[in-house]
Amino acid sequence: MTALAAILDSVAAAPTGPSTAAFFDLDGTVVEGYTVRSVYRDRLRHADISPSRSGRLALAALDVRFRQAPFDKVVDIAFEALAGRTEDELAVFGERLFRQDIAGRIYPQARQLVHAHRRAGHRVVMATSATPFQADPVATDMGFDAVLCTRPEVRSGTLTGKVDGDVLWGPDKARSIKAYARREGVRLADSFAYGNGAEDAPMLGSVGRPRPLNPEPELVDIAHLRGWPVVRLEPPRRGVSLSSALRTGAALTALGASALLGIGVGLLTRDRQAGANVGTGTGCGLALAFGGVSLHVVGEHNLWVRRPAVFMFNHQSSLDMLVLGDLLRRDVTGVAKKELAHDPLFAPVGRLVDIVYVDRAHPHEARESLRAAVAKLRDGISVAIAPEGTRSPSPTLGPFKKGGFHIAVEAGVPIVPIVIRNTGALMWRDSLWLHPGTVDVAVLEPVPTSDWNPDRFDDHVAYVRRRILDTLADWPGEAEAK
Repeated sequence: MTALAAILDSVAAAPTGPSTAAFFDLDGTVVEGYTVRSVYRDRLRHADISPSRSGRLALAALDVRFRQAPFDKVVDIAFEALAGRTEDELAVFGERLFRQDIAGRIYPQARQLVHAHRRAGHRVVMATSATPFQADPVATDMGFDAVLCTRPEVRSGTLTGKVDGDVLWGPDKARSIKAYARREGVRLADSFAYGNGAEDAPMLGSVGRPRPLNPEPELVDIAHLRGWPVVRLEPPRRGVSLSSALRTGAALTALGASALLGIGVGLLTRDRQAGANVGTGTGCGLALAFGGVSLHVVGEHNLWVRRPAVFMFNHQSSLDMLVLGDLLRRDVTGVAKKELAHDPLFAPVGRLVDIVYVDRAHPHEARESLRAAVAKLRDGISVAIAPEGTRSPSPTLGPFKKGGFHIAVEAGVPIVPIVIRNTGALMWRDSLWLHPGTVDVAVLEPVPTSDWNPDRFDDHVAYVRRRILDTLADWPGEAEAK
């Protein structure tokens, strides 16, 4: 078995630039399992497909699996079920399914591979038998340059129930990447391909650097015969195990006990902020320790250079709250959406530090909440806020809302960007379960807001977002370590 590090080294050693490409299969290769299962689970749950048609599809899939029947039959049945649906409707469906399920099943190390190819200037292409509604959201999130997939026939924006062109399975997938290479001037002899099933063997064999990824047994046999290096990626951790349940319970207990300690200190000293400082620093640090989570922090001194400040962080997980509490420790509160008042990890500390909750459904009340945040800053209390406005389903940075920037400008305080990496891998966006591991944190230099020009406000916001994006793309110290 080849280690991922060896594959990454081979990417770094390959010719750079867009004449080298990396072709990735989707299901089982980039995403754990099969996205079509997510599609049909959702459709059955919403009574959007009949049990009889679902049964036909399952039988056809079994024929492919065990009798080597043509995969086209599976696609024909699936596409028949989509006849009459609009392209826009299915695009919205695909985005929803990505946020709710598929994003959490992307292999974290697959992201590393894609990132390595992009750093080398390679074209990164998805080649899959899946539909664009399954593939496009993943490709957009991960930064693929192109998607080669099985496309439905569309007339006047509506699906006809037929396939437009080839079903990209087996030899047809290989022909598709060869055609792409001719169009784009890609040298296949220098290029990489990643796939997990025996049907991907033709694609893998068409490039100079075939890399079976998470291969099924039949592909393992083919790889051994042809001398292809085999790699298995660590699966994303979304489910619950006895260990994660115990760690999560211990973390919540520590958090609750520390919140009670903070309340007690506040009552004894008649100083709510003193109690909040004790409860926050102690509680979040203990919760991380009991959860088996350690922090690796770069630029920690920037947390204390300028206070009060607005601390802005990229947000992917409820675990972010514990990380921030352990980092910021004292004289800090936050701005959060009202729904988080019921989050079991967020609520105890939220009550303790008097979080400013924003009801985004009522703009007037939201503006009043932001004024309360400005008042806290003027009283010397720093504010932490996620400018994305909500947890992202993936490590990809979302668009920024401007409320936190207006708070900083009105209070006359700097913005300190905090870039967090790995929390989504240890506690997925919609999960209650905490897994052990290391969270990387980079605290960037404070950004003064006192000289911001109101006419260039969008540029100032874009500058802060760009600094976070650049840090995620080129983590401090990693280049030197290599």
